[in-house]
Amino acid sequence: MGANAAGARLGEQWREILCVHARTLCEIDRVLHPYGLGASDFEVLDILASESPADGDLCRVQNIAGRAHLSQSALSRLIGRLEKDGLVNRSVCAEDRRGVWVALTRRGRDLHAEVLPLQREVLARMLGG
Repeated sequence: MGANAAGARLGEQWREILCVHARTLCEIDRVLHPYGLGASDFEVLDILASESPADGDLCRVQNIAGRAHLSQSALSRLIGRLEKDGLVNRSVCAEDRRGVWVALTRRGRDLHAEVLPLQREVLARMLGG
């Protein structure tokens, strides 16, 4: 009986984590929608801003993939949209033609700076407990 109760508690904790995650993503999407961004878009911009703090700094897509929790194909499509919107530049890695570099543009860096406080406010409100 004890193992069943512990398992049930773990299951309930897991469902609560999923619920908080889903509510938080929805709220980030809602807040960032007027800026043409969703939660995943922001996440990629935020990773790029933290990994490449100077203008023109490059980041390999595979480094983003490990942190953004998106499939390779979903990440590729997302980066394509960000590039089309002028927020990032993409280039092929000269050393490894399979690799792709991504860099924030000035527009991408400015938009990230503008919406960062909004995203952080949502996180504080939703996760501050």
